[in-house]
Amino acid sequence: MSSEPENPSSSTATPPEESGEKISKKAAKKEAAKLEKLRRRQEKEEEEEASRKTDSLSIEEESFSRNYGDVTLNELKSTEDPKAGKWREAVEGKEWTDVRELVEAMAGTEVLIRGRVHTYRHVSSKKGFLIVRQKGSKVQCVVTESKENHVSVNMVKFVRQLNRESFVDVIGYVVLPKDHVTGATQQGWRECLLRKGFIEIHSPKLLAGSSEGGSAVFRLDYKGQPACLAQSPQLHKQMAICADFERVFEVGAVYRAEDSFTHRHLCEFIGLDVEMAIHKHYSEIMDLVGELFPFIFNKINENCQKELEAIRKQYPFQPLKFLPKTLKLTFAEGIQMLKEAGVQADPLGDLNTETERKLGELVREKYDTEFYILHRYPSAVRPFYTMPCADDPNYSNSFDVFIRGEEIISGAQRVHDPELLTEQAKRFGIDVETIKTYIDSFRYGAPPHGGFGVGLERVVMLFCGLNNIRKTSLFTRDPLRLAP
Repeated sequence: MSSEPENPSSSTATPPEESGEKISKKAAKKEAAKLEKLRRRQEKEEEEEASRKTDSLSIEEESFSRNYGDVTLNELKSTEDPKAGKWREAVEGKEWTDVRELVEAMAGTEVLIRGRVHTYRHVSSKKGFLIVRQKGSKVQCVVTESKENHVSVNMVKFVRQLNRESFVDVIGYVVLPKDHVTGATQQGWRECLLRKGFIEIHSPKLLAGSSEGGSAVFRLDYKGQPACLAQSPQLHKQMAICADFERVFEVGAVYRAEDSFTHRHLCEFIGLDVEMAIHKHYSEIMDLVGELFPFIFNKINENCQKELEAIRKQYPFQPLKFLPKTLKLTFAEGIQMLKEAGVQADPLGDLNTETERKLGELVREKYDTEFYILHRYPSAVRPFYTMPCADDPNYSNSFDVFIRGEEIISGAQRVHDPELLTEQAKRFGIDVETIKTYIDSFRYGAPPHGGFGVGLERVVMLFCGLNNIRKTSLFTRDPLRLAP
């Protein structure tokens, strides 16, 4: 029977079956509410018990309290008093160690490091993992309650509440992990380059002239002066080489005003750029590319399996095929492969999209790789600052790199002779006055050098086998899109 009161305005009776269902649902809701109330009470009791334990530990852990805490303002004033505060006492007589200098041979030794709080992973009230970042390098610091090491529960609690990006000094012992620590690794680009002695720079994106010549630039008025957005950090990274930086790289925005309504072009994208001094031959640059990208690909495959699987569920793709030692072919060899397959291509011209794809298919069939380098491109299709080949000026010391039959990298040895550079700039129709500071930088002496540029979104698109670059850009900028 229904337990609801009768409705005087209605004579409708409640069927027995429906009445039973209502009683059942009400009972279930009541029981659920009862269980939820019990759960909350238990949680509250556990929190109160934990609080009582912490309070009881406070006195006995007083001797440990000098091992952590905030640095006082007085200590930050370059005081020479070794007893100005507990931080000053802790670091007295110790030398700071760079994170990138931590090596296996240092296992068991005590070190002092300084860096920013990158992340913190809480395990329990007695243990946590703090990732400290220093100049692009990262290290995992394990914080575990230990009377022997004078680490208290309160210290673990203190570390947990540190704000991200806070500066911290950490004293601890170097320990080799049993397994590879993936939480402290980087997008492999910086990791590999920093290890090889490269310095990260940041060049201006507002220029007085165009960085590569041509009309595909975003022009603007800069306080009454004609200016444009940088198509590339090319000129500035070369100037850094002239200043004896020797090896530099940059990660930053690149702007191209060309009206390319294709699946692989954007008007604004993230550029990964490298420039380096050359000792003997421009193949040294290609050797770096051949080592760097397989390293990055392996990093992604090892550390991003969850993300790759999420992409694969929505956009199915096959893993990228690449060789341990990257394949290198000359432009002439590529033209010959196309010719033998019945495809005509100009030996002194550039490859179009169709011939690039066809060559990619031929390379995959013959060499079982989808990642390769094509070098010695015709001089006529390369930028004005590209060094001509010593044995044939019709060709240049340049290269492109391909993934799945599409170009991702353009690179070359640069012209570092000011007279030759001026001559080539004029031949390309560039106003020499707009790049005068660039040309003059080589008059003070410059080593042979070269480099390359990579479009990050295009690499991601091709690595993941996507059909459109817009799927790799959070806020796409193409010829038709300027918002959001």
